[in-house]
Amino acid sequence: MTLEQGQIFAILVASMGLFIWGRWRHDVVALGALLACVIVGLVPEREAFTGFGHPAVITVACVLVLSYGLQRTGAVNRLALRLIPSGSGVLLSIAALTGLGALLSAFMNNVGALALLMPIALQIASRLEMPPGRILMPLAFGTILGGMTTLIGTPPNLIVSSFRAQHGDGPFAMFDFSPVGVAVALAGVLFITLLGWRLVPRREVGNAASFDTGHYLTEARVKEGGVAQGKTLREIEQLLDEADAQVVAMVRNKLRLSAPNPRRVLQADDVLVIEADPEELGEVLSQLDLLLEAAREAEEAEQREEHDNDKDAEKKDSNGDERTLLELLVKPDSSLIGRSASSTRLRSRYAINLLAISRQSHRSIKRLRSTLIQNGDVLLMQGSAEDIGEFANDYGCVPLAARAINIPDPRQANLALGIMLLAIAAAAFGLLSAAIAFATGVLAYMLLRLVPLRAVYEAIDWPVIVLLGALIPVAGAMSSSGAADLLARLLMEHLAQGNPIVIVTLLLVVTMTLSDFMNNAATAAVMCPIALSAASQLGVSPDALLMAVAIGASCSFLTPIGHQNNTLILSPGGFRFGDYWRLGLPLEILVVALSVPMLLWVWPL
Repeated sequence: MTLEQGQIFAILVASMGLFIWGRWRHDVVALGALLACVIVGLVPEREAFTGFGHPAVITVACVLVLSYGLQRTGAVNRLALRLIPSGSGVLLSIAALTGLGALLSAFMNNVGALALLMPIALQIASRLEMPPGRILMPLAFGTILGGMTTLIGTPPNLIVSSFRAQHGDGPFAMFDFSPVGVAVALAGVLFITLLGWRLVPRREVGNAASFDTGHYLTEARVKEGGVAQGKTLREIEQLLDEADAQVVAMVRNKLRLSAPNPRRVLQADDVLVIEADPEELGEVLSQLDLLLEAAREAEEAEQREEHDNDKDAEKKDSNGDERTLLELLVKPDSSLIGRSASSTRLRSRYAINLLAISRQSHRSIKRLRSTLIQNGDVLLMQGSAEDIGEFANDYGCVPLAARAINIPDPRQANLALGIMLLAIAAAAFGLLSAAIAFATGVLAYMLLRLVPLRAVYEAIDWPVIVLLGALIPVAGAMSSSGAADLLARLLMEHLAQGNPIVIVTLLLVVTMTLSDFMNNAATAAVMCPIALSAASQLGVSPDALLMAVAIGASCSFLTPIGHQNNTLILSPGGFRFGDYWRLGLPLEILVVALSVPMLLWVWPL
């Protein structure tokens, strides 16, 4: 092993460890890996940022904008209305929903496809009186399966195509992924519909209209002369036990006390941080005569702004009598992530309140208004439906409730769909490259005002763009340093014994395993140089090996962190970390069993 190979291996191992650890965002880790390669001389400085102009990166950005346009104009909602039967049974409902999710994610961002269909899934679960997780997990897995069927279905496919082009064979065409991808996706959807949904753990809920989002953490203030004043925490907790709630912290004179002494006597204006089921939250507050802290602060804010002529204050007054409660799910690309309620100007800008946070991954006992919001959190919001909807659109949240299908303008919806189909056709028939075809589609969206100009850049998931742009030169360093050749030789000599069929299977399984714990685009970028080196040493066509990487990178079913869609359903489904493998493992076995012979048939070695 040379010094350069040792350096790139060290950087890759450290990066993969950080990807799996999840302490820092994927784009931060990828940028760190790129800069490390530049500093040690593996990537020339003049080539450090060439990845950001790569056609695959441009295509991903354009597809995200086009997907947003389809959502905004209501084109996807129209399709959902027509394809999902309203009064069907369990099997037909799951088949229609999962199939539609797979179809949409073949041509648009699969996170967006899931976000659009999730409220419909919850409505179906309510109608069928099923735990929502048994509808949500099939839908999430269906959207992941659909992504492997076309060039633009998922970023790993574009990464794989770009490596084929660099190899000298030209990029894959739009539907080169379809013969194997469609077969695997259809088999997966069929398995999920007939058997797989039954393997999803039942996370029972109190009633069909309210799903298990875990226990909320909320804050309540002890009222002067109220029931709780003068009682000890032990007495309060005995009352809370009946409602399956508990005090996890308290605040006195702005000092937060974690796990306070049970013998502590409560005083007026003490703030209790209470963990309670959302259905029991109102009963808990009423029983102890506690004042919801967010409501008290809102009332004080309204009094302070009573004579304020600011338009936002007027908006709050006009909506004050129409307040409602609504749960919002924080999407992986939400701009709320890493921010607190106090930093988002909820009251002054939107006239809404954050009442509570539900978090499955771990429990936070900080002050509610200063708690940093995370991906997958469920927020209990109070305000008018219009104001909460505006906030959800601005910050990338999904309303977890049945919602009316609203099409602002059918003509715009048809126009957006037509432009998308023309872009796909131009790329599929080779009239334009994928990057140029979809960039032209974005320009048409902008000129026709299908997407507001200010929203074009907001629609792009910039962490994904940075991730791809940073990792492309890193993957190039794997090839130029000989590290990819070394890994490929080790795989062939010690595991595959020079058998190309075994190599295809190994690449698929290893890629699939890595994608369960790290970003799928990063996984594809790491595995493609190894696949190309293995093909070169075997003297065979690299197509089957690259396609194995593409399929493996698109099959993250074992953990909630392997894919953004898995994370998105964690809280609404009431899932735990270990729930995913029960359906995910049989599905991954099915993918391997079907895709290997399909790969060898469609892409002979």
